[in-house]
Amino acid sequence: MEPTRFAAGAAYIGGQFVPIDEAKIPVTDWGFTRSDAVYDVVHVFRHGFFRLDDHLDRFMASMAARRLKPKESREEIEAILHRCVGLAGLENAYVAMVALRGRPRVAGSRRPQDCDNHLVAYAIPWIDVIPKDVQERGAHLWIASTPRVPDASVDPTVKNYQWSDLTSGLFEAHDHGFDTAVLCDADGFVTEGPGFNIFMVRNGKVMTPDRGSLHGITRKSVLELCAEMGIEARICAIPRASLEGADEAFAATTAGGVMPISRIGSAILSNDRPGPISLALKAAYWRKHEEGWHRTEVRALDPA
Repeated sequence: MEPTRFAAGAAYIGGQFVPIDEAKIPVTDWGFTRSDAVYDVVHVFRHGFFRLDDHLDRFMASMAARRLKPKESREEIEAILHRCVGLAGLENAYVAMVALRGRPRVAGSRRPQDCDNHLVAYAIPWIDVIPKDVQERGAHLWIASTPRVPDASVDPTVKNYQWSDLTSGLFEAHDHGFDTAVLCDADGFVTEGPGFNIFMVRNGKVMTPDRGSLHGITRKSVLELCAEMGIEARICAIPRASLEGADEAFAATTAGGVMPISRIGSAILSNDRPGPISLALKAAYWRKHEEGWHRTEVRALDPA
């Protein structure tokens, strides 16, 4: 095997392992034409998956919710993820698993049951949804005017590629010179941002939205850390005005961990720097990684 062949990343598609640049799907796949797909992302830190079982649990639940059933079993999917990381030779990685509807076997069919579902997986070098230099000074967050798609229309707990509203929020944020955005629902309650859960801190208490949001694995980790550190935390309704009046705020996601925020619109938080509770949680999150918290060692490639 050429050592540089998978240097940019490794993918599994059509039952084969290929370099990431060779992984392609047909333009007629409903995963592309209809965004009819679910996915999950797990990260690898120093050759170890973080909370792999939790991510696999959520991926299996998402597939069941959308009636997607590729041929690979859970155990086979796990092995595929290990092999993608191993082929790419990555110490730190962003690892995705995707179930797509596929193409109908019957020409012109509009029946999802007529499609052969399939799995795509890949491992690429680590990425942060908010760059590390921005995290250092604290991200600048824009509260978008675009409302989040209602939960009753698109279930946010099923991880999906329906990002039209989130992308519109990013347009707004970038047009106003901000780093990223968070969306509210039609009733003015805070939901989530493009690829992350949002947390706010007020009077020493940590809060995260109870609606319009993925049940993030990093969100779960933050709540566990709060319990360990004696920080009161809860999942609750957060009106926009409450977020604007926060003492601190931070984003949380697999691709970046705990990421402090220093501005929300015109509001400046913590003297325009990451706040103390945000920084304490960020430090604890990565320290626990160093200690092997929820770690699954990446399996070595077999000689074959």
